[in-house]
Amino acid sequence: MSFGSVGVPVDGAEVRIAEDGEILIRSRLVFAGYYKDPDATREVLDLDGWLHTGDVGRIDERGHVHITDRKKDLMVTSGGKNIAPSMIENMLKASPLIKEAIVIGDRRNHVAALIGIERDAVADWATRRGISFTTFRDLTERSEVIELIASEVRRVNRDLAQVEQVKKFRLIPKELGHEDGELTATQKVKRAILQERFRELVDGLYRTA
Repeated sequence: MSFGSVGVPVDGAEVRIAEDGEILIRSRLVFAGYYKDPDATREVLDLDGWLHTGDVGRIDERGHVHITDRKKDLMVTSGGKNIAPSMIENMLKASPLIKEAIVIGDRRNHVAALIGIERDAVADWATRRGISFTTFRDLTERSEVIELIASEVRRVNRDLAQVEQVKKFRLIPKELGHEDGELTATQKVKRAILQERFRELVDGLYRTA
């Protein structure tokens, strides 16, 4: 299997990518429709028998299917470019120094991000270099830590298209928690809630002055 893919289509199944990036599947294994709900059926199953999965992705040169995001979560920049935030977030979180990432850019002129550091890893890095700090917030405000994370962002940007690259970021000044309503029960970030809760940080990412 190709790394990062869900594999190749099973025998008898056709898979293609629609113009908007959505993954479509056609096969005798695809369901016939929703029970007594033709309107809902038409929303996901077209006249040619293609099932619209709601996922967006790509098919590589070996025929392996890669899912990059949910279609409903796609962002569209002010320049009309589609961006898959989950793909960028996962690339950032692959760093041992980054615990959470919330990519922003819908109807904006560039992609930005709120980043939550991995406390233990960054604290250990700072301690070994004699960088003093007290609280989690204090750690995130150290210029050395900001530059450390900036180097990780630059590394990720090298593997992204120009329009997908994170131009600016801010470090989240607290550890996110389920009890604070910032994470779901399965520890996934609530993007909309966090953007509102840290509105001042978000506004700073797009402030021109």
